[in-house]
Amino acid sequence: MTAEALSNAIGTVIRDCLGVVAGEEVLVICNPATEELGALFRNAAQDSGGEATLAIIAERESHAAEPPATLAAAMLQADVIVAPTIQSLSHTAARKAATEAGVRVASMPGVTGEMLARVMGADMAKLRERGELVSQALSEGAEVRITCPHGSDLRLGLEGRTAIPDAGVLTEPGAFGNLPCGEGFIAPVEGTAEGTLVIDGSIAGVGKVEAPVSLTIRDGHLAEATNAEGVRLLELLGAHGPDGTNVAELGIGTNEAATLTGNILEDEKILGSAHVAFGASAAIGGTVQVPVHLDCVIREPTVEVDGTLLVRSGELLTGT
Repeated sequence: MTAEALSNAIGTVIRDCLGVVAGEEVLVICNPATEELGALFRNAAQDSGGEATLAIIAERESHAAEPPATLAAAMLQADVIVAPTIQSLSHTAARKAATEAGVRVASMPGVTGEMLARVMGADMAKLRERGELVSQALSEGAEVRITCPHGSDLRLGLEGRTAIPDAGVLTEPGAFGNLPCGEGFIAPVEGTAEGTLVIDGSIAGVGKVEAPVSLTIRDGHLAEATNAEGVRLLELLGAHGPDGTNVAELGIGTNEAATLTGNILEDEKILGSAHVAFGASAAIGGTVQVPVHLDCVIREPTVEVDGTLLVRSGELLTGT
């Protein structure tokens, strides 16, 4: 990674993805470990004419844990939020309230400078086309089936839910997404997920899996898991009560520059991959609000929407 490549990627985030203009209030939220990157975002926002503030908060106990109340209040007053944090603020009530108030939010949990410079180098036009098409297919579907060579066979109900394209277009009031970007995602209907999901990529909060991890899902909740990584996932989710094991999200990766690193922010964007998350879903169209949200990545899934193939053995069949 060169300093120029990182500077270009940060500029793309501030100017192109978020469209920061003169006079806008920009709040950059980071942790001590990401303060250097946060400062680069603050400086770029200031250079674009924004009134930029850098807020440094302690790391949270888990993804989807709420930020301090003072910061949550400040989030409501911003025009734009950029959050290069360690734990994700994406699925917090504070983030949801901010976007409902019209704030544009780029959530970047676990981002590094190297990742940003590399993954934001994807063909954004193609990525946006794929994201829209994936989201349309999921939104129009009633049921999804996921299978894979390791034995996955999971069904999830989608009826009445609307998918969201995460394609780096965050210029409209209330826009929200991850950066680096590259997926289409949806909150399955609570209680509908049933079957087996075998994870051969990575698990948020755990990292890359050494061997495929089999997850048994009943009545919309994670019930059983194999291997040390699966047991750890159950522990992390179970610490938050029954809602912690809720099947919260299905996403399809659309970014050709993403590779498997063990960092879920990048792993879930891999072109043709799928990920299923457990825990909080309220921030993306579901009904469960709990301070945990952990994604699990399947590298070469086959995904059918109402019997029509969307992904075949890790190959996305829609878009260019």
